[in-house]
Amino acid sequence: MRALTTLLTLLMLTFALAGCADDAPTAPSSAVVQAAPVVGTFPDVIALPNGFSPEGIAFGRGTTFYVGSLSTGAIFRGDVRTGTGDLLVSVPGREQVGMKYDERTDRLFVAGGFSGQAYVYDASTGAPLAMYQLADPSTGPTLVNDVVVLRDAAYFTDSFRQVIYRLPLAHNGALPAGGAVEELPLTGDFEFIPDAFVTGNANGIVATPNEKQLIVVNTTTGRLYLVDPKTGQTTEIDLSGALVMDGDGLVLVGQTLYVVQGPLNQIAVVRLNRDFTSGVMERVITDPDFAFPSTIAAFGNSLYAVNARFDVVPGANVEYQVVRVPR
Repeated sequence: MRALTTLLTLLMLTFALAGCADDAPTAPSSAVVQAAPVVGTFPDVIALPNGFSPEGIAFGRGTTFYVGSLSTGAIFRGDVRTGTGDLLVSVPGREQVGMKYDERTDRLFVAGGFSGQAYVYDASTGAPLAMYQLADPSTGPTLVNDVVVLRDAAYFTDSFRQVIYRLPLAHNGALPAGGAVEELPLTGDFEFIPDAFVTGNANGIVATPNEKQLIVVNTTTGRLYLVDPKTGQTTEIDLSGALVMDGDGLVLVGQTLYVVQGPLNQIAVVRLNRDFTSGVMERVITDPDFAFPSTIAAFGNSLYAVNARFDVVPGANVEYQVVRVPR
């Protein structure tokens, strides 16, 4: 597993350099909005353990949040009001990538990176509840990157394969047997770049409020897609030529989509129309505390961004944070 983590570090370091050199448009420079300090009792910067190598973030009950580690197999549970926390999960050898919380069952669903796996944990005790083999690494590269949980299924992206994975759930959120995973080819408008092993393809994923469509970003092309959760058929979201290059984690609040652009240290804000088929790049959010963010989660009127710091070599003394900015 150390070899896989080292490979991820090298990939993301190259990703950072490539992303910073990209001249593709993201939003007019006049639209840049510097995040002002947030007034209140909630801290603006929350420290994670040194050397943690974080990636995904999710909110649970109350003011509880969770962040996964790429290198240690751990999941950190913290409180955004106090800014404190500790390790909830420790499974050495696992990569804890994108994650989502299911409030029905108090469970965390986590993407497993290069292993091609997905994990489910008890969000209160940290107990591992299930592991699903979504893709076989022996048949070719795989990077299970992010997840969204709907009423009837959890969906996972794979940045190295032109598919999404569907893990069916019972109406009460009950988990299926191990062989229940479905593989849905991404067909239609989706442009898959076969040799994009640095930046990858499908990355962040969210669902529309009625759960009839998924939204996925392609990190390499900077394009957004609507995805039919039953078939995998995709339709590009029309941004009138604008792109969200290096798009990573996504958050959808109403008709507003927030897209993390890590190498650019910013979050793109896209206002979508009523049926989510088109949108306008309104602005970008920046903050001096951003340090190559990877993913975000919304809480109240704020966004919490994980400083993954993919542009530095990870080590025991490297500091990582979660940064709060107003939406």
